[in-house]
Amino acid sequence: MNSIPGRSVLSLCRRSTSALRSLASPPGHPVTRGIDSTLLGTVRVCHSGVSRSVSTKKRGYEVTRNPHLNKGMAFTLEERLQLGIHGLLPPCFLTQDVQVLRVMKSYETRTNPLDKYILLMTLQDRNEKLFYRLLTSDVEEFMPIVYTPTVGLACQQYGLAFRRPRGLFITIHDKGHIATMLNSWPEENIKAIVVTDGERILGLGDLGSYGMGIPVGKLALYTACGGVPPQQCLPVLLDVGTDNQALLNDPLYIGLKHKRIRGKEYDDLIDEFMQAVTDKYGMNCLIQFEDFANSNAFRMLNKYRNRYCTFNDDIQGTASVAVAGVLAALKITKGKVSDHTFVFQGAGEAAMGIAQLLVMAMAKEGVAKADAIKKIWMVDSKGLIVKGRGHLNHEKEEFAHDHPHVKTLEEVVQTIKPTAIVGVAAIAGAFTEKIIKDMASFNERPIIFALSNPTSKAECTAEQCYQLTQGRGIFASGSPFKKVTLADGRTFHPGQGNNAYVFPGVALGVIACGVRHISDDVFLATAEAIAEMVTEEHLAEGRLYPPLNTIREVSFKIAVKIVDYAYKHNIASLYPEPKDKEAFVLSHVYNSDYDSFTLDNYSWPADAQKVQDV
Repeated sequence: MNSIPGRSVLSLCRRSTSALRSLASPPGHPVTRGIDSTLLGTVRVCHSGVSRSVSTKKRGYEVTRNPHLNKGMAFTLEERLQLGIHGLLPPCFLTQDVQVLRVMKSYETRTNPLDKYILLMTLQDRNEKLFYRLLTSDVEEFMPIVYTPTVGLACQQYGLAFRRPRGLFITIHDKGHIATMLNSWPEENIKAIVVTDGERILGLGDLGSYGMGIPVGKLALYTACGGVPPQQCLPVLLDVGTDNQALLNDPLYIGLKHKRIRGKEYDDLIDEFMQAVTDKYGMNCLIQFEDFANSNAFRMLNKYRNRYCTFNDDIQGTASVAVAGVLAALKITKGKVSDHTFVFQGAGEAAMGIAQLLVMAMAKEGVAKADAIKKIWMVDSKGLIVKGRGHLNHEKEEFAHDHPHVKTLEEVVQTIKPTAIVGVAAIAGAFTEKIIKDMASFNERPIIFALSNPTSKAECTAEQCYQLTQGRGIFASGSPFKKVTLADGRTFHPGQGNNAYVFPGVALGVIACGVRHISDDVFLATAEAIAEMVTEEHLAEGRLYPPLNTIREVSFKIAVKIVDYAYKHNIASLYPEPKDKEAFVLSHVYNSDYDSFTLDNYSWPADAQKVQDV
């Protein structure tokens, strides 16, 4: 297991984008071996500087084609000779830091985000440790490329961008043989799986097998943000067909070309998958459901949450990061959660997850569940959700109120006069100028969360929120927005309510102590932990979340809190209980330092080596 010695994790990722920018040579200027060592020191992130000595039975060309082993030109001459790869690489010896600069030089020549995505995925296929060293060197720069918003574009183009297998494609036709298919994956010690069926990718809809980009991107952040070792992660795409007619008509589509299979056959496939995973990898294997349609997401979460180690990030992860933003906003409004009235644009997975966690937060304040529900209103495609309206599912029924029907969001905001509006329906521009101005007229500090992904689906922009509220709006978004400077000179850094604040730390903590069932209490504890890390300085800048360049610290602290919670509430399965929880979690954190493959050479005394003669 790779680990970071000592407690250096708490000083990780303390570098700005500009440091790499200044180190990456301008076009036409080669990166040389003579780069100032003091400059290189600024790139050393998540890096102990001590090489772990490992052995491998692989030799020759195979070593350079294995992303877990390949170090490129960082192999020493001794390693090249011993591994049988001397001559397969240029006669040049580089440190990992110089390799980062070489990649950055290439990265900077690309202006198209999809081209940058392909460059990074190609690096991941070629040199895994260098890929994660690069990501952790500047999470704020690279997260929008490997995940939202660029991953949405990458999924749409996944058939053209596909290079090498990065996960398992399991189809409806493999039903009855999933256990055999899991044997195709080369790694045996799998601790975390992210699985999707591609039916509801971000705000883009049904992308079928192109949805594989989501589990791949999520698990890259498991490692980059949380430190979960990549060889313990497995992305899975369950291909049951697609209802996207454009994909079915596309001769280059790489998935099953038929309509989605539903009903019992679909459910049986999921049941078999869950059982096969736990049979092979154990009950402690974390299974994260991602981007399933609303109709399946809720029922599968309810069906499996008490039987397996599982959670749904769209429901519970989104809820945790949104509630963290609300708790941080309370530091500005100086009240309690129960002082607020919430209106949701959207009543799907994310909205229900956030609403239920808000109810739990209010319960901790001593508010009865029925009274907490009265604080939450929801608007879907048919208008305000009220009692007596037909065709409401169980989740919507819970938040239906006795109230006349109201058709539009503008009318709802005018009628209810909420203190907070939360957009999770992927309807671009849903928060109109009138809605934002109305919110500012009702409230001194209106809370406006435009959480839909990708950026093109956001309910409003950060600039619109700050300008229309004269800088009084408390804003958060799902995808990143650039800082906004108002006419009076005030500058705001919009808070990004990215689930990456939640799932990497939750995964690390759950895996570390062997939690077998993940309750909503874990996600409320996570939201509280994130909000605690938001300082007055952050709030003054407009941030409701810690800066993204501290996300490894955030994930580490969340993991420690979860481990502590798990042992206090007897839901951990790994005993004896560690005395030092921080050191315990730290021992599970992945290290992107290169390993040393130099053989252990030594000699015997000359007399002992004497060759006997006849």
